[in-house]
Amino acid sequence: MNSRTSRRTGAVAAALGAALLIPAVTAATPAAAATPTVSCTSARAGLAAKLQKDIAAALAGRNGTVALGLYDRATGTTCTLRAANSYDSASTVKVTVLATLLWDAKKDNRYLTDTEASLAKAMITKSDNAATTKLWKQLGLTKINGFLAAAGMARTVPGANGYWGLTQENVTDEQKLLQLVTAKNSVLSDNSRAYILKLMGQVIPAQRWGTPAGAPSTVSVHVKNGWLQRSAHGWRVHSLGTFDGAGHDYMLSVLSQDNSTMDYGVTTIQNVAKAVHKDLVPTTPTTTVYVPTSKPSEAFVAVPPGS
Repeated sequence: MNSRTSRRTGAVAAALGAALLIPAVTAATPAAAATPTVSCTSARAGLAAKLQKDIAAALAGRNGTVALGLYDRATGTTCTLRAANSYDSASTVKVTVLATLLWDAKKDNRYLTDTEASLAKAMITKSDNAATTKLWKQLGLTKINGFLAAAGMARTVPGANGYWGLTQENVTDEQKLLQLVTAKNSVLSDNSRAYILKLMGQVIPAQRWGTPAGAPSTVSVHVKNGWLQRSAHGWRVHSLGTFDGAGHDYMLSVLSQDNSTMDYGVTTIQNVAKAVHKDLVPTTPTTTVYVPTSKPSEAFVAVPPGS
C-alpha cells in the first residue's frame, strides 16, 4: 500500500532539481558507429519488419552504444537491442527505489508516511538526489535486493557503498519493471502501480525528453530519465517511458553510453522514440519533442569522485 493515490495524470510539476556533487571527468572518445541489429516480433502483420527497419534507420550513423526494449501488449509486439548489456543506471534507478519502497510498505500493510511521500515525489518528478539518498539509506540493500528478486530483475545489481547512481541495470530488467508498473500483478498493489505512474506523469517539463518524443497526443505519457558523465564511456543517457491509449499499451526503455555530450544522447533516444511512436500509432498527431535547454543539473550524485 502507499500514500493516497490518484489515477494516471499527465499534469506537470513546476520545480527543478539541483546537483549535489560533480565528479571530475575527462573527455571520452565515442564508440564508432555500427549498423545495429534490432530484433522485433509482432502479432500484427508487417509491424515487426517496419519497426526493425525504422529503429535501425534512427540509429544509423549514431556514435555511442545503445540498448533498447519495446513491448506493446495490444499488438503483442516486442523489439530488443543489446537487451542484456549492463549500464550505470544514473537516475533511472529511482523508479526501482520507489517500487521497492511501495513493495516494502505493502508487506507491512501500511501507507507511506508524509515524509516518505514527499521524498518520493521529489525523487521522481524533479529527480531530486538528496531525496533518493535518504530513501536508499532507509531501505538498505537487503530490501532493495528483496524487491529485485520478487520482480525477477535478476541481473540488476545495486550500487555499492551508497552509490545508487552506479547500479548496474539492463533493458531486460527495466522492461520487467515497467510491465509490473503497468499491469496487475502480485508484486505491486494496484494503488502502488497507480502511484508510480502518477508521479512519472508529473515529471517536470525540463525532464520530459527522451522516450516521450513524438508520442501520440491520444496516449498518456509516463517517463523517468537518467544522465551521468564519467571518465570512461562518456555520457550515459537513459529514458524509460510507458504509454497508454489509442488502442495501445506499450513501454519503451532506451539505455545508452559513449555519448560525446548529454544532448547527443538525448537526440539519439528521441530519434528512436519518434520511430516507435510513428509505427505503432501512425495516424495520430505527435506531441512536442522535449529537449533540455540548459546544462543538466541532476545526476552527478552517488558516484565516486574522479570516476
